[in-house]
Amino acid sequence: MARWRRILGGAAAALTVAAMGTLMQSSPAAAAPDGPDMVVGGTTATQGEFPFMVRLSMGCGGALYSPTLVLTAAHCVNGTGTNTSITATVGVVDLNSTSKVTRRSNYVYRAPGYNGNGKDWALIRLSSPVTGLATLPIARTTAYDSGTFTIAGWGAATEGGGQQRYLRKATVPFVSDATCNSSSMYAGQIIASNEICAGYAAGGVDTCQGDSGGPMFRRDAANAWIQVGIVSWGDGCARPNKPGVYTQVSYFAATIASAASSLGG
Repeated sequence: MARWRRILGGAAAALTVAAMGTLMQSSPAAAAPDGPDMVVGGTTATQGEFPFMVRLSMGCGGALYSPTLVLTAAHCVNGTGTNTSITATVGVVDLNSTSKVTRRSNYVYRAPGYNGNGKDWALIRLSSPVTGLATLPIARTTAYDSGTFTIAGWGAATEGGGQQRYLRKATVPFVSDATCNSSSMYAGQIIASNEICAGYAAGGVDTCQGDSGGPMFRRDAANAWIQVGIVSWGDGCARPNKPGVYTQVSYFAATIASAASSLGG
């Protein structure tokens, strides 16, 4: 089963170069046997639509939690500690735009006790604040953990395809824990307490490789964006009966906030 939705190995190295200005749009490719990609079945976002979106040089996404912190997935980083190797690109839909803003990391905090099974969140501290861009608040209760969600990212638009130059977006419906853990879907692999499933039984719309760590979000009671999930894993990309699986942000909200405070964010 294809678990994580990050780019690995040589592809990640290529993406690091691409983020510096040579990223190409994806072209169709044969389906990889183990391969999530990006927002499949989506459309191109407009400039400024999701100002909190972050592209990370290791082949993942993220969201601005604060001007100095990016919330992403634990499986996108190697551990907690000083880290100056990550470049965050923000402020643009087009990764080749001359208007893009970049920041280097200086520290990574990975979820305590992370072992590859749940607890899939991490914070990346930036070397200097990002100003003039909206951040994305996290859900602190389960009030918004159902309904219809928005997903966005720069990963591939087809399973096994290349990464995207332009940010893409789509909407996906909530899938209950009971349904997602049924024999026709993930057969008990979902950690019901702290993972959320979202997608269509028929497939066709999903996050995928290159989207790991990016946010799943929706409107709150005040019609403002609020983050409810972090792109984590899935079986393939937009396959029938294989919805995307996301870290349930509300379950970890207090721990995330505490960690952010300790990092000065």
